[in-house]
Amino acid sequence: MALIRWEPVRELSSIQSEVNRLFNTFFDTPTTTNGGGVRRWIPAMDLVENGEDYVLRADLPGLSESDVNIELEDNVLTISGERKAAHEERKEGYYRVERAFGRFSRSLTLPKGVDPQAVQAHFGDGVLEVRIPKPEQHKPHKVAISVGSSTEPQTIEGSGESAS
Repeated sequence: MALIRWEPVRELSSIQSEVNRLFNTFFDTPTTTNGGGVRRWIPAMDLVENGEDYVLRADLPGLSESDVNIELEDNVLTISGERKAAHEERKEGYYRVERAFGRFSRSLTLPKGVDPQAVQAHFGDGVLEVRIPKPEQHKPHKVAISVGSSTEPQTIEGSGESAS
């Protein structure tokens, strides 16, 4: 008989994996709507910042550009759509259905000053890419302040913003 060394870290990792599996099973269980099974589907999204743009990438497998809506209102970018179930009829004997489907909507708040006309979207290979140009940073306006009774203004550094 071979001796096996007990490693508590491996045991903790195993317990953590089981707890994660249970939570995922609990939160991703199909719920019934109108007698049919519907599964919650939230597409994965990445938002990265590069030199000039914010770039949002969303994994939308099985969808086309006509299945996706993009709206920008009051600095909130909303991407929504619907992935339809591939098996409408229940004639075949399904033993396991893991692919989720249904309506989705994701919203992100963008910085103030984003120009909605400059936002560009591209869809290819099941990935939606939305490029949002960064708004220009406002620079303070310097105001010349005249000092005393002299007719020539002397410049004193300050900002043109008023204290409200």
